[in-house]
Amino acid sequence: MARPAVLPPPPPPPPVALPARWLMAEGGGAVQYRFIRDVVQERPTSSTWPVVPYGSRIGWHLLATQESDGTWPGGVLSVPRGAGVAGVGTIPAYRRLLELGWDPEAPGMSATKRLLFRLLAEDDDPTYLAELRPEGDDEELVLRGRLLLREAAAAALAQAGYEADPRLRGAARRLVARVEAFFKSPLAQKPWVRIGNQHVLPSEVAAPSFHLLLMLGHMPQFRSEHSEFMERLFTYLTQPWPRQVAIQQVGAHLIEQPQLVLGDFLATRSALDGDMPSALAWLEAMARIGFLGRHEGWVKLLDRTLDDRDRRKVWSPPRSVIMPEQVPVWAWPVLPLSDVAPGGEATTGFSVDVTFRLALIARLAGRTLDLV
Repeated sequence: MARPAVLPPPPPPPPVALPARWLMAEGGGAVQYRFIRDVVQERPTSSTWPVVPYGSRIGWHLLATQESDGTWPGGVLSVPRGAGVAGVGTIPAYRRLLELGWDPEAPGMSATKRLLFRLLAEDDDPTYLAELRPEGDDEELVLRGRLLLREAAAAALAQAGYEADPRLRGAARRLVARVEAFFKSPLAQKPWVRIGNQHVLPSEVAAPSFHLLLMLGHMPQFRSEHSEFMERLFTYLTQPWPRQVAIQQVGAHLIEQPQLVLGDFLATRSALDGDMPSALAWLEAMARIGFLGRHEGWVKLLDRTLDDRDRRKVWSPPRSVIMPEQVPVWAWPVLPLSDVAPGGEATTGFSVDVTFRLALIARLAGRTLDLV
């Protein structure tokens, strides 16, 4: 009996050319710092290099609007509509400062860090809910809001590099155990019930959130300790996203839950073009977790976006690409990192930011890089 033929492994993808000189000339301090630290992964010897990201006007604007207790007046999870940072909430503001390269132990950041660790606690204290606090402190809605803030705070603290802190690890274990129990239940296959004339998620559905994915992306040791869960998560994230809006029964209420992930968020090119910030945030999260290279569709979308760059390897927005006025809270911190001059064109900044973000995703995905 003839042995089956052994197919050779597929050839590795070609190197990704990155416009290093252009980014260093056009990117501004924050992009320059992140490109060297996270993409090139070098440590410049200059004594002034650590202060480079603090030249960001966006960063100082955020810091100027911060309250003395480490919060922002916009609430906890609010994000601005349109350009600017006015009205931003505490967690997205903190994460934007991390994206800008600010030290988590810098003044201002430390005050917010203390609040974020407090939000990890499992309790029903409504006083921390800010704009999420329900009328009458409805118990079910309070618990729902505290869970949402717990996941968002865990994502922010993981991004800040506190993976080894036992408070974060304990919260992460509880959050993962909750989702893992859902994955193992019959609800994972048939999560919808009909109430009236609409399909909704029952209260028992504990689908992963975007915040949970961001947390996992920044906790490599934790992921290795929960490999079985990570495999279940990959299977879940590659299933088709349902057509129904994520509305869940919470006590006596039907509440929209836009933070829940119900499958493959980025299944088509139109999904990428329709919300570039969220698409980049998703690809980066999948690359950090180690899922991007395992999913042919996401690899193709990354390659097609890289192909959209010009001869200098600089990305400029095709006509099909939309930078939406309202960006989801989990994706809002990723851009812009570049300061756009007053009266300047925002697309110039987006060219810098998307070019940098594509370079970062390529690095995280394990691609060979060619600096030009």
